[in-house]
Amino acid sequence: MGVTDHDRPHPDLEAPVVERDGVTIVHGIELRVETPSQRIDLLGYGLDPTPELRAETERLARNRRERAHEIVACLEAELGIDLDLGIDGRTGRPHIARAVVEHPEADYQTVERVFQDLIGTDRPCFVPRAIPDFDRGVELLSGAADLLSLAHPFRYADPAAALARCSRLDAVERYYPYGADVVDQPLLESAIEDHGLLVTGGSDAHGTEIGAAGLDRADYESIAARISPEP
Repeated sequence: MGVTDHDRPHPDLEAPVVERDGVTIVHGIELRVETPSQRIDLLGYGLDPTPELRAETERLARNRRERAHEIVACLEAELGIDLDLGIDGRTGRPHIARAVVEHPEADYQTVERVFQDLIGTDRPCFVPRAIPDFDRGVELLSGAADLLSLAHPFRYADPAAALARCSRLDAVERYYPYGADVVDQPLLESAIEDHGLLVTGGSDAHGTEIGAAGLDRADYESIAARISPEP
């Protein structure tokens, strides 16, 4: 099982691969990066964080805190409420949206509606994050991870442009619970063949429910062969 926290190494995983209660856990990270046309997510598996990566993730955590405070201040002014929300380096828009939904005076019933009306891109309380560009992201992860993969290519506005970036990566996330028939399978398979990619799978699980990633044994063994258990 891979654990890939957003923009941070997991604090409780001390090696690229660890054994816990009979489960093999691969330490990873999901790093959001900027390209000229859109923001995409890079996955690094078999993570042994370098000082450079730690410095960047600490900067991202500070930026995330500052951004969360700005968004909360805007929402409180916009809605005329006080949001009792503890903010730290992991606080993101979903946490803030849930706090709005749970507030008795906010009159919002769903997280999706909060995004649509208030905190989604170009909405009144949207605050962009300061993230590294693609080249810097690849540089940081190449020095710290055994395997680099493009996360969920069909969640982006331009999947073809995202998949073209795989020329600099080792793998692409073939299996992902998109929740709709949005996968252009020929486009995906063409990228895998053109760039000689391995394939990864992610359930995008948040919380206590662990999903199935979808890898068959051959795909799993190809990935496992690339990941060193030792730093």
